[in-house]
Amino acid sequence: MRLEEIGFYTFTDERARQTSGTSPLWRGEILLTSRCNFNCTYCQGLNAAGDIPEEIAKYCIEQWLADGLKNIRFSGGEPTLYPALNHLVRISREGGVERIGISTNGSRSLSLYEKLVNGGADDFAISLDASEPVLADKMAGVPNQWERVIENIQELAKMTHVSVSIVLTEANLARAEELIRYVHGLNVADIRIATSSQFNQMIDHLDIDAELLEKYPILKYRVNNFNLGRNMRGIQADDCHRCHLVKDDSVVVGNWHYPCGPYVREGGKPIGALGPDMRQERLEWSMSHDTFKDEICRRNCADMYIDFNNRVEHFLPHSLEQTNDE
Repeated sequence: MRLEEIGFYTFTDERARQTSGTSPLWRGEILLTSRCNFNCTYCQGLNAAGDIPEEIAKYCIEQWLADGLKNIRFSGGEPTLYPALNHLVRISREGGVERIGISTNGSRSLSLYEKLVNGGADDFAISLDASEPVLADKMAGVPNQWERVIENIQELAKMTHVSVSIVLTEANLARAEELIRYVHGLNVADIRIATSSQFNQMIDHLDIDAELLEKYPILKYRVNNFNLGRNMRGIQADDCHRCHLVKDDSVVVGNWHYPCGPYVREGGKPIGALGPDMRQERLEWSMSHDTFKDEICRRNCADMYIDFNNRVEHFLPHSLEQTNDE
């Protein structure tokens, strides 16, 4: 399977072939704030409290730009509560970043989202966990937001790339197929489904029309995995036990850089502090860290990360042969 087939634009065979401590930084994610106007039942929150100082966020982006940053994502908490978000978006766009993503619950004013689009944001991942307001209120932990979120999804989808992120728990699993079909009617670019970390159980089968799956590559990838009996999370004995992803991908909270988002939310320790040595520190972590022996990695590593690392391993012998020939 080519990585392009799974639908995430940051995962490509080209990246898997080239990944190293000196390749372009394919993706950086800053968790800007722990604050959120929702209280989602499955949210793990962040260890860090409050907002990352703006100067630190700007410094982080500058370091990434020096490493050839291609894609950036702002998340949290709810990143649209961060006062300087639009400024950081503009800095990223002016720095030549190709794709600027924002993960949001979609409840803020449409005018705020429009300003972010005008500033350069072009990839919104919006959370939606129910197809009707009563269950949506229960999942979000706040009342009377569902209609605004739906309206914002529809309007933003007319302007730029919008994917809807669905988190499945015991509360909404029975209505997952209904929700997916509902989201299909909102004219979004793709649909992301994931089991919550606490739930993290095998989904036996999702009955989604093949024609609908062909329209949404990310949805197709995850549904096919579920229907083949593959859990969303978990490194197996025959998978790659090194994280190649960290070589050209970075996640930052406060003044620290971490292997990935799940590692942050599961309470894992950072690789190191922000600074000019981040890429070298990440390369050394990749080379020395056995992910199968690390309980956080083994239990929580997501399928697309696992497939990426396996794909890198697939290309490594060929790369070594080329090096020897040269």
